[in-house]
Amino acid sequence: MASFKQKIARYLYPLILRLGRKGKNGTILSNEGNVPPKKPFPLEQIIFSNGSKPDLMSYSGKMILVVNTASNCGYTGQYAELQTLHEGFSQKLVILGFPSNDFKEQEKANDQEIAQFCQVNYGVTFPILKKAVVVPHSDQHPVFKWLTSSTLNGWNDHAPDWNFSKYLLDEKGNLIHYFGPSVSPLDDVFINAIGLKNK
Repeated sequence: MASFKQKIARYLYPLILRLGRKGKNGTILSNEGNVPPKKPFPLEQIIFSNGSKPDLMSYSGKMILVVNTASNCGYTGQYAELQTLHEGFSQKLVILGFPSNDFKEQEKANDQEIAQFCQVNYGVTFPILKKAVVVPHSDQHPVFKWLTSSTLNGWNDHAPDWNFSKYLLDEKGNLIHYFGPSVSPLDDVFINAIGLKNK
């Protein structure tokens, strides 16, 4: 069940999205030089919220979108948009939601509560992972350490600006884009940049 604060944030989401595009939350970065990673993307470090691990073969030949999420954020409405993206493009794209409490403590719930919140309020069926540290820190999750270190991914050092920052990898495991929180996953600039077409 959504709290009063969560309901207000959901109502204000379109305004927050519009205002955020003018600042750092609207940042878009691209791997212009097609620089390959220096180390492979650490897929083996992915653990779902229930403690299980994915069948890595099911990710073969697909793009991967990594998003740091939170349940009490102005951008939480993007769960619904990510679900729409998942339903339309699951044959080509894997979405990985990484809940995090790194930004203004907007995700205090435990793994089970987070998964239930996502399913009940947004019908989420894409993978929600165990809660993790996503910003540079000694406890930063290996996936985000790779995403935010050019010595690993080949070119990008940009850490998440806020909840619902998005990192896109191509089918070969190359990091190709970063999209700030206020870039909707259903925005034309997002869809066009990643070259997705619904089949």
